[in-house]
Amino acid sequence: MQNTHYKTLWLSDLHLGNRDCKADYLLHFLNNVSVDTLYLVGDIVDMWEMSRQFRWPASHNQVLHKIMAMSHQGIRVVYLPGNHDAPLQSYSGMAFGDIEIEREVVHITAQGKQYLVLHGDQFDANVTLGRLHAWMGDKAYDLLLFLNRWYNTFRTWRRREYWSLAGYIKQHIKGANAAIARYRQACCKRAADLGLDGVICGHIHHPESAYENGIHYINDGDWIENCSALAEDQQGNLTLIRYVDQLDKATSVAILRPDSRDSRAA
Repeated sequence: MQNTHYKTLWLSDLHLGNRDCKADYLLHFLNNVSVDTLYLVGDIVDMWEMSRQFRWPASHNQVLHKIMAMSHQGIRVVYLPGNHDAPLQSYSGMAFGDIEIEREVVHITAQGKQYLVLHGDQFDANVTLGRLHAWMGDKAYDLLLFLNRWYNTFRTWRRREYWSLAGYIKQHIKGANAAIARYRQACCKRAADLGLDGVICGHIHHPESAYENGIHYINDGDWIENCSALAEDQQGNLTLIRYVDQLDKATSVAILRPDSRDSRAA
């Protein structure tokens, strides 16, 4: 993969500290791009998961250091905390070193389009149908990630590239598609109420670019299932990047192979 320069890059749902984070892919991606502005659209560090079981592999640490190094190199880095890194929400409007912390911001593209940028957990009440429904959804998703993890371990043994089984299953579940639609509608309504052209978010681990009642909805996805990002070029064009699609088979398998250093940390 050749080095590519982007005017703006959006990443969300890295879930550093979670065993399903594809940190090796992410680090390889960040080492092969340059940007002017980087938006970290929430759930960057999975504080929920780490409170249950602390795990901090070497590759996760390398990603965090890479992001901090980018902020020291003159790249504008804006961190918009989500629900898995919720303690940082109280620091909205402040800065951690060279990293700005905001709950939500408006980004203006090179074409003059205005997009609301936020994680998206603000709309959870519009998506879930009560606590029981939310609990069942969490457990079902844990099962999907378990299946995805072992399925791709098998593919690695067979020297096959990464493929998101979890994403494939979600696309074929009627209830999941209905929840995604409710989330999209809620995000677009917020942008419309603010008189903006669109909204850029994460949260639901479903990369998508679509229009809802004239509002441009973009979800930049995640680095748990999809290994995706959103990029703006110098002309203001916005493009969803599915990173594993840019890798050849040999590179994909090499990055995905388990690292002996990625053991549990205490």
